[in-house]
Order: sequence, then C-alpha cells, then structure tokens
Amino acid sequence: MSEVSLLLRSTRVITPEGTRPATIAVAEGRITAVLPYDADPPPGTRDRPAVVEDVGDDVVLPGLVDTHVHVNDPGRTAWEGFWTATRAAAAGGVTTLLDMPLNSLPPTTTAAHLDVKRDVARPKAHVDVGFWGGAVPDNVHELRPLHDAGVFGFKCFLSPSGVEEFPELDQERLGRALTEIAGFGGLLIAHAEDPHELAAAPARGGPAYADFLASRPRAAENAAVTRLIAQAKRLDARVHVLHLSSSDVLPRIAAARREGVRITVETCPHFLTLTAEEVPDGATEFKCCPPIREAANQDALWEGLADGTIDCVVSDHSPCTTDLKTADFATAWGGISSLQLGLPAVWTEARRRGHTLEDVARWMSTAPAALAGLSRKGAVEAGRDADLTVLAPDRTFTVDPAGLHHRNQVTAYAGRTLYGVVTSTWLRGRRILHDGVLAEPSGRLLERNH
Repeated sequence: MSEVSLLLRSTRVITPEGTRPATIAVAEGRITAVLPYDADPPPGTRDRPAVVEDVGDDVVLPGLVDTHVHVNDPGRTAWEGFWTATRAAAAGGVTTLLDMPLNSLPPTTTAAHLDVKRDVARPKAHVDVGFWGGAVPDNVHELRPLHDAGVFGFKCFLSPSGVEEFPELDQERLGRALTEIAGFGGLLIAHAEDPHELAAAPARGGPAYADFLASRPRAAENAAVTRLIAQAKRLDARVHVLHLSSSDVLPRIAAARREGVRITVETCPHFLTLTAEEVPDGATEFKCCPPIREAANQDALWEGLADGTIDCVVSDHSPCTTDLKTADFATAWGGISSLQLGLPAVWTEARRRGHTLEDVARWMSTAPAALAGLSRKGAVEAGRDADLTVLAPDRTFTVDPAGLHHRNQVTAYAGRTLYGVVTSTWLRGRRILHDGVLAEPSGRLLERNH
C-alpha cells in the first residue's frame, strides 16, 4: 500500500454518504480512505509522518468539474487563454475543466487540431484539462479519429455559432453526425436554439435589454430541444443539452427520459442567479445566448434542478476583450465570464432557496464528472483523485473585477456580495491555491476513459 502523504481534516466533509467530520487520507494523489475526524495516521506512515492539514469548520467538497469552458487558446488568446483560465478555475475551486472546441483558431474539429490545442495547453494548465471535439457540416469523417484521440464528446450548434469557422448543423447534417457518433458510443452536446424561430423573432439593435430578449425567444430553445429529442430517439443516440435557459422545455425532457431517450441537460450560474428584470440597458456584460430570462423562469429552473430534470450546473465561461462588449446588445459579443465565481454565485442563491452544499457539490462536481465519464473525479471517497475544494460558506465578499484571474476583468457579477470564499484548492493532493496565492502549474491533460 502506498504511504499516506497528506491527512486533510475538517469538521464538515461532503462525502457520497453525507456531510460529516472526517480526515481524508491521500497517497500518490489519490484518496485512500475517508477516516473519522480524530483518526490516527494509518499504519506505515509514522517513520515519515504525513502532512496534517486541519481546516477546522471550513467545508471540504470535491473539486468542481466545469465541463463548459471557452478557453479560446490558441488564436483568440486576447480573449482568454489556458494560463489565465486555469488560474481562475483554481481560484474558484474548479479542479477540472473541459475546453469547448470553438473560439480558438484552429477549432477542435480534427485530430490534428486537437494536437495543436494540447501542445498549447500542456505547459499552462493549473488544473486538469480535457477537450470536447466539434461536429460541423463537413467533418463527419473526423469524428471517429477525434473520439479515438480521447475527446469527451462532440459539440454542435443548431443555429449560427457567431464565428465563421464553426458552422451550425441543419437537421440533415445533425442526423449524419449523430448516426456516426452513436455508432461508436459517443456523446453529442448541443447548443439548442432553432434558426427558424430566431429568424422569425423581432430583431432590433440598441441598448435595450428587452429588445435583445425578444430576439432570442424561448420558442427557439423549445423547438430545437424537441427536434434534438426526436433525433436522439430515432437513432438511439446519447445527447446533452447545453446551457438550458428556457424552463418551458423541462417537461419534454422529463417525458423523453421516461420513454428511454438518453438525454441530459445542464444550466449555468447566470441563469440561476441573474434575471432579465435587473439587467440595465446597455449592460452587455449580461449578454449571452440563449439569454438570461425572467425571474419566474429562473424559479422553474431551480425546480428542475431540485427534481433532477436538470443534471448539472457549469459555467459556459465565454469571455472576450472589453471592446467587444459594446453598449448595443445586437452587436456586442455574447458570453458571461464566471469561471472564478460560479461556486459562490450558485451557493449564494442555493442557500437562499433552502438548498445545501451537498446539493451544490452534486450539481457542480459529481454530475458533470459523470456526464464526461471522469470516474476519478467528482466525489470525496477512496479511489478518487484527491481533488478538493475548501470553502468558508458563511464568509462573504464583494466582487471586484480587478481581483479576478480572467484575462479580461469583465463580469456581470461586479459589485455583488456573494457567500462562500474558497480558502484552498487541492489537485491530486497538492495545494494549488492557498488564501488567494496560486502555485505553479501542475495540471494534467485528460483523455476520455483514462
């Protein structure tokens, strides 16, 4: 048995069996046991005592797994980058992230492009990093090679993506891609907005958020998800709905599951914590697609989380340079920067609604890890990687954009007071964040099923 190198103690450790006082024993980067709080060091460690860290009443939860991050590196590194994104992740308690295949140049639509992405990421990763592949109109023949190279699945758009190098799939091409992906047991993840519904919606430029909201109606999401369900059912394919904004479609998803359709769904911190009613005109740091909707819609999303229809909460961190956030909602880049703030943002609203940190850990760590097949991540139990987040849940802070590690300090959360301060983050038993100070990069590049 490997010699235990770390004993991490807390009066509140979130485990699959519940929250309890415990000591987490770590050897060679893995959790070997979750022991009683006052347990003696395991046999075999007395000649070389393990490091003992007692975090008192701070809560230890499994390191967050964020499966929806736009790192934009290489090609648009002025927008973000692996160095800054993974530092922000570590500061926010995220120990694993999966990079989206677009907004970088080249996009991750071939195995050769994946190699480029990995070469760029390898020396810069402060946390563990994996990659999604892309499904675009002309790359069906590239999907199997990408799968064999270890991507975690394939992202597609069902409406224009906003960047010309990553075109959307129409229904015929979606069927072709899904047929190929189902053939090797892969996963397709979809930005689900219907282009015909978007084209029919009123389109007016300017600073009024109400006009922008009208241009991205719930009907666009509802129609796209309905068609995705039909394709998945026809082909017995596994699909995942990205960044769900419209609560209208939740009953359709629940019904599809009862019929045996293999569909999962995520939502994002901004949909759970921000509302259309509070977005000031011209404040395009709040712009994203699909959009932040009304408070009543938000309430229904929380109900979907509570009843299990929504599986997980991930950031959809989609940053850009400050100049692209113009005051015109029609032309400003759409994306919310929240990689560092997702945990406190969600926890602040969750606690107000009567949810627990166990719920948050399930939504933001366990479920995303399961979605991606990351069997070593997502729980504090023996055999898992010792990826741990230590949170002071009752401490508050006010978001100062200058204090964020994102490359561009633009955030919809500026000035908000949030609960939950990440006091330390541990990656495979190594402390990578301590009281705001980050260690040198030690993240690994991950492949599916490895």
